[in-house]
Amino acid sequence: MKVLVAIDSFKGSLSSLELGEAIEEGIKKVYIDAEVTKIPIADGGEGTVVSLVEGTNGEFVSLKVNNPLMEKIEARYGIMGDKKTAVIEMAEASGLTLVPIQKRNPMKTTTYGTGELIKNAIEKGCREFIIGIGGSATNDAGLGMLQALGYKFLDKDKVELGFGGEILSKVKYIDSSEAISELKKCKFLIACDVDNTFYGENGAAEIYSRQKGATEEMVKKLDKGLKHLAEVIKKEMKIDISNLSGAGAAGGLGGGLVAFLNGKLSPGIEIVLEKVGIENKIQDVDFVITGEGRLDNQTAMGKAPIGVAKIAKKFDVPVIAIAGGVTEDAWKTHEKGIDSFFSVINYPITLKEAMRKENAHKFVKSNIEEIFRLIKVCEKKNFYKNILKNKTKKFSTKELFDLIIFTLEDKKN
Repeated sequence: MKVLVAIDSFKGSLSSLELGEAIEEGIKKVYIDAEVTKIPIADGGEGTVVSLVEGTNGEFVSLKVNNPLMEKIEARYGIMGDKKTAVIEMAEASGLTLVPIQKRNPMKTTTYGTGELIKNAIEKGCREFIIGIGGSATNDAGLGMLQALGYKFLDKDKVELGFGGEILSKVKYIDSSEAISELKKCKFLIACDVDNTFYGENGAAEIYSRQKGATEEMVKKLDKGLKHLAEVIKKEMKIDISNLSGAGAAGGLGGGLVAFLNGKLSPGIEIVLEKVGIENKIQDVDFVITGEGRLDNQTAMGKAPIGVAKIAKKFDVPVIAIAGGVTEDAWKTHEKGIDSFFSVINYPITLKEAMRKENAHKFVKSNIEEIFRLIKVCEKKNFYKNILKNKTKKFSTKELFDLIIFTLEDKKN
């Protein structure tokens, strides 16, 4: 029995790696000699760094950077096993959770800390980057990130501007003379799962800035500022990002990465699965186990389990999904390649208790064991039916004994 486990974390409970260990324990209660391959995965958001670092035997790097309010914090990024690819979640340095509710103001918050993470990775020799851009506290189009990398943004009097979304409408000139020279040799993959444009009714400010603390007046100013910046970029850099799908992600950071660093926007799960080499590991397995904390209609729209199922179906491998919770509309995942799904909760329990690591591990392990007990029953029944059809086969003593027992049980039923 060969099984590939590629499961997203149960947020706030078990990591992708911890889930893989619980699943392997459950499988080996039934198939003691099973070959279980575990690949930590994430969809580009929270957990992406851990998945790619652990999945490639890489390393983590911690350093002091500036948070969205330009206050020093400890942040972390990863370097993959190839020693040249850095994996950065912008929320680690520029995320909404880093700013107290009463201080949230996208006119002031900056992505400067994200730029500091990139700069540190460049200094360590990285020239390829995977940037996850979910959960931002900012609406500065990545200008803060670029400032940390040596860019300067000047007003009409050629005076250098400060930080935050409030400078968007004031930018007149872009000075890249002191930008880090190694940036020209770097490649940036941007994990982006939204299609928002840079500005407008589906843009960064209109859709996301309110949750970052913007008033209605701020929303209008930020949107106007993004439109102005897009025009400056088009004039100064000959790049038009105004209608680019995904440019509005993370307060316009998606657009900033494309315009200034020649970044490529791509669905997060596709980036992760390609980097961990799942296609090479999935071809000769008997089953794939995937899942996430909650299986629902949103899962079916392209989250991590569907990315795994899509690849599994290329090789006709059955896909089983598990989750802490399964909603009524989770049946839509069947249409996207998941053959069967299960909730791992065995009895009524509070969410807090269910999410405790020891309980979650126990539930996952026991349910996987039961799933594979059923698989073994079906496998055994199918095996001996095939033997009965093969009249010329020479049987071992054990096979003859098992065949007699199977035949008697089959007739009894």
